[in-house]
Amino acid sequence: MDEAKLQAFLGQFVTDMAASMSGVMTNIGHKLGLYKLMAGAGPITPAELALKTGIHQRYVLEWLNNQAAGGYVTYDPIERTYELPEEHAMVLANEASPVFMAPGLETVASMWLDEDLILNAFRSGKGIGWHEHHPRLFCGVEAFFKTGYRAHLTTEWIPALEGVEEKLKAGAKVADVGCGHGASTIIMAQMYPNSSFWGFDFHDKSIEVARQRAGEAGVADRVRFEVAAAKDFPGSDYDLVCFMDCLHDLGDPVGAAKHTREVLADDGTMLLVEPFAGNNVEDNLNPVGRLFYAGSTAICTPNSLSQEVGLGLGAQAGFSRLNHVMSQAGFSRFRRATQTPFNLILEARP
Repeated sequence: MDEAKLQAFLGQFVTDMAASMSGVMTNIGHKLGLYKLMAGAGPITPAELALKTGIHQRYVLEWLNNQAAGGYVTYDPIERTYELPEEHAMVLANEASPVFMAPGLETVASMWLDEDLILNAFRSGKGIGWHEHHPRLFCGVEAFFKTGYRAHLTTEWIPALEGVEEKLKAGAKVADVGCGHGASTIIMAQMYPNSSFWGFDFHDKSIEVARQRAGEAGVADRVRFEVAAAKDFPGSDYDLVCFMDCLHDLGDPVGAAKHTREVLADDGTMLLVEPFAGNNVEDNLNPVGRLFYAGSTAICTPNSLSQEVGLGLGAQAGFSRLNHVMSQAGFSRFRRATQTPFNLILEARP
């Protein structure tokens, strides 16, 4: 027994346990607006923050100490004040920030709430359909991915595709498959008002929310949301068909890609946004890989196994496996258009 190795791992486990429990505190800080009130406020006392929020001071003090212990806020022991650094506010408080991440913890909360479902799936080998998860998952996924879509989709990802942005500006026909609450569909519709957009998802409750979001965003006149599966969504001659962070969740991604190829215009494009991953397990043994493997185990792979074929690509499929899927579906060209630390942006053409 290597005592030093034991102590080091024990320290890692305690750190992980503290992070897990503190995730609840972060979610509370987000939902109660504590981070927003601290952003740009400079050093603040618990009494001042409690007065601003209307929250009991004793709870504010304990919460602030947790945040200081985790390095989310700084603490001045002389003045006994707390401060949210500007950089941290970009992640925790600023909804317009390209790195705003706080709402994503709803996804973590849903995994705990679905623990019994996941345990049963492990034992039985059966899947868990998207619709079977706790509703907090749907909002958490929307919030987590929306930050990336808002920051990159129309500014970097679509411009990286061959000739697609020009078509969208002039007026194109676009399908967004697996659209969920419609975040990506609506962002594209706002940027390209001359184009028409269809969002498809098999989860009827998500489509209801997407329609509401489109109305709120003022794009309901050029966006239609319909309940449809990835292998048989309606329409034809699409200039662009998007699969945003969802192809790996499908039971039959090859079948979905084949159908997409059939409904594309002759010079159409398939945009595939997938979680960032290398081709080998050892390439993904890092914090981002750890995050996505966890989500894949509890959410993505079970959804695939709940459907016909049940290929179970998983969230860390990587370029090589996705390339094989596209080849089986009949696409002759497939390339990595660009990437971020969280995403692979891939382009497929007939």
